[in-house]
Amino acid sequence: MVPSNVVDMNGMGVRSAVEQVWALAPDEAARRAGSRLGTAGSWSDTGCGDGAVWGLCRDDDGTSYRTVVDLAVPVYACDCPGLALPCGHALGLLLLQAADSDGTAIEKSAVPDWAERRLAERRAGDGAVGGGPAEDDTAGDGAADGGPVGGGPADPVAARRRAERRAARITSGARELEQRLTDLLRGGLAAAGQTGYGLWEETAARMVDAQAPGLAGRVRELGAIPGSGPGWPVRLLEECALTHLLDRAWLAADRLPAPFATTVRTRVGLPAPVAGAPVRDHWLVLAQYDTGDARLTTRRVWLYGTTGGRTALVLSYGAAGRAPRLSLPVGAVLDGELTPHTGSGQVRAEPGEHFVPVAGPAAPPPGGPVGEALDAYGRALGGDPWLDAWPVTLSGVVPARAEYGWQLADADGREALPLTPGAQARPGLWRLVALSGGAPVTVFGECGHRGFTPLAAWSPEAPTETVPLL
Repeated sequence: MVPSNVVDMNGMGVRSAVEQVWALAPDEAARRAGSRLGTAGSWSDTGCGDGAVWGLCRDDDGTSYRTVVDLAVPVYACDCPGLALPCGHALGLLLLQAADSDGTAIEKSAVPDWAERRLAERRAGDGAVGGGPAEDDTAGDGAADGGPVGGGPADPVAARRRAERRAARITSGARELEQRLTDLLRGGLAAAGQTGYGLWEETAARMVDAQAPGLAGRVRELGAIPGSGPGWPVRLLEECALTHLLDRAWLAADRLPAPFATTVRTRVGLPAPVAGAPVRDHWLVLAQYDTGDARLTTRRVWLYGTTGGRTALVLSYGAAGRAPRLSLPVGAVLDGELTPHTGSGQVRAEPGEHFVPVAGPAAPPPGGPVGEALDAYGRALGGDPWLDAWPVTLSGVVPARAEYGWQLADADGREALPLTPGAQARPGLWRLVALSGGAPVTVFGECGHRGFTPLAAWSPEAPTETVPLL
């Protein structure tokens, strides 16, 4: 039995389902509609059973549409006039089911006659709504890498075709982005500050259409740099170079070493495969925080294996405006298994069925001086040049104010690591300063090319008490 303050890790199946639902979206319009309709208030007469989920969706204009999804194939059927499959109603229904961990929004029941009939029509290709076959070319490949959303058997031939179609779309998007970067540099970086954000958002939308969300995210970051403060042309050139490198790496992925090719595929937005044997340990929860946009909320949870010494990152997702289900208290020690993902320098891992809290505090990860942390980050960059958040633990450092802002300096003052601008604006900085009181402390955080983001700290007086800094 898992106590109420620790979420049962069976919910991590929810994380996988949500991620795959987003991958199934054929275009940005369907993604937006699915995000809007992924709440219980949009649905009635819902149910699930025999590998299917169904419901009646009332749209914004008052029109109701019957929607049913066969999770094992998958097959989508909806009364709406949309041409792309899955439509926004199907995506919304899948998101609602993924978030319905306790079965209150979608209860198990017998499949109604209309749902069985519509699925039979879709499977046979007769009377299919949306104008396309069940294996629609516009469908994403969420099932191609990790199986269908419902966890049923996947057709390997169909999965391979979906993966090939998505790869072709990403390649087309990468070439289009290369042309956009070429035009930018030919016209001069100064012109980037005059064109506004609209052109960047249009390019990002094109990357979403190409099913390359990783490239879309990098484009949006590029669009936010012009006019962002002193030195923005230098930052823009740096980010353009990294985006160009990712583009070229994708176009040459078949000639790259396997671990690095996996990293490239992950960076453009394809799911990272889980590989290797599960690692059983007592895991100390180091930090937990959320990031998000208008489409998705991402929760990052850092864990440290107190026996094996492994640091791992667990990601959990929720629809826009809704917190992810996974929630672990910082400082707790949990007994469980993590299975690592593949790729160069990857620290991401997938939890097992559930974690069980164990008694007693735990010491922080062994740390080192600033120089060792920078060396570790440098080695990680060799396997992933786009890495901007590498976990490091600094020991014996003191927060200090410098001319350019706050930094963490070794006690002897020989080396220092600047804090990122975001970290300097958070209340956690003052918690860290108060905890230190001018004395050396141990700090865990993320090291990137913009500096260091402190996430947790320990004082010499309470070396097993984890103090969150977010």
